[in-house]
Amino acid sequence: MRISELARRGGVSPRALRYYEEQGLLRPGRTAGGYREYDEAAVRVVQHIRLLLSAGLTTTVIAEILPCIPDDVTTLAPTCPELIDGLTEERARITSSIDKLLAARAVLDRLITSGPR
Repeated sequence: MRISELARRGGVSPRALRYYEEQGLLRPGRTAGGYREYDEAAVRVVQHIRLLLSAGLTTTVIAEILPCIPDDVTTLAPTCPELIDGLTEERARITSSIDKLLAARAVLDRLITSGPR
């Protein structure tokens, strides 16, 4: 499929797909005319990329993780146990960010409820 079709099915822009390619996250084939050509598996890869980006992971980390997610059923391939420490660190970083956001929201809640009406 062409880039516009993958963009539509993956819920991203063609520009995002080109960025994913630049980062080594997607590897499309090329037609004789030089157009990008994606296989059906690229839709799944794009969905995984979007999910991992939404979890706050960088494209560098995602590039390490993607080969360890062989399908929609396997969470983490048994051939990639070395990723667990890094993922644990990322989880701790995200948890810290959540804690800070919750504290900021609590301050705002107090300001809103104690403010003049």
